Amino acid sequence: MTTADIRVSGRTVEIKRAEKELFPDDGITKADLAAYYRRVGPRILPHLRGRPLMLERHPDGIDGGRFMQKDTPDHFPDWIHRWELPKADGSVTYPVCDDVATLLYLAGQACITPHRWLSRADRPDHPDRLVFDLDPSGEDFEPVRQAAALLHEVLDELGLPAVLMTTGSRGLHVLVPLDRRAGFDTVRAFARDVAELLADRHPERFTTAARKQARKGRLYLDVQRNAYGQTAVTPYAVRALPGAPVAAPLSWSELDDPGLTARRWTLATVDERLKAEDPWKQEPRRGRSVEAARGRLEKL
Repeated sequence: MTTADIRVSGRTVEIKRAEKELFPDDGITKADLAAYYRRVGPRILPHLRGRPLMLERHPDGIDGGRFMQKDTPDHFPDWIHRWELPKADGSVTYPVCDDVATLLYLAGQACITPHRWLSRADRPDHPDRLVFDLDPSGEDFEPVRQAAALLHEVLDELGLPAVLMTTGSRGLHVLVPLDRRAGFDTVRAFARDVAELLADRHPERFTTAARKQARKGRLYLDVQRNAYGQTAVTPYAVRALPGAPVAAPLSWSELDDPGLTARRWTLATVDERLKAEDPWKQEPRRGRSVEAARGRLEKL
């Protein structure tokens, strides 16, 4: 097995077993994964910096099992940033990806997908992102497109700008930038009430029922990720699924495309996407207040 040395961010990153196929059916190697993350660095890093990560690692490729890693292993280089945060029975020292060198090192560790916190490490209890996970009950993607469009209308009523992305897996994420004043419990309760409003308006289409048996074929409006220690897939991250789909930011106008799916872009096709302007380039810089939106929600 060969080792590839990549010079980036003022460091030399070793990618051991570079020719190891992580996606055997697609012939995608660890070196290919690292090359992608190097190209996408300028796009993905703003969504990673300062955030604790959970690493989805597949040392034997996507057919060989996975493990989800929170604690930073002792063998990780000293230059990789870490942040120790409390948990119920102690603490966890999470890795933080602040530069391309770290991103490539994680790829070399067969981390196919970095999952990020919705808060930053300096204020872990106060999220700066709220996420709605639109999860279809079957293979039909049309209900997901409908849910995203209707949720966008509700958020507009509440004065909350939002952005949209494919998950690279099954559904779409709708994200709202927050001002970090409210804690997770407040944010999750607000998100649940917004989801319930949408479900009440369209009871035949959507549900907030967590139990699959209670959904009866309706699309699940999932807000459970809005909690301390929970994570969401990072924009532009590769998913550990056949074809190597990529979680991709969208413009709202792209919802009109009937061919849109959660796996619209893959490692083989994403370069076309990267050549175009970032759909989130006009994303609001200033996070919004949950408290202010709560007052508008109560009027609805």
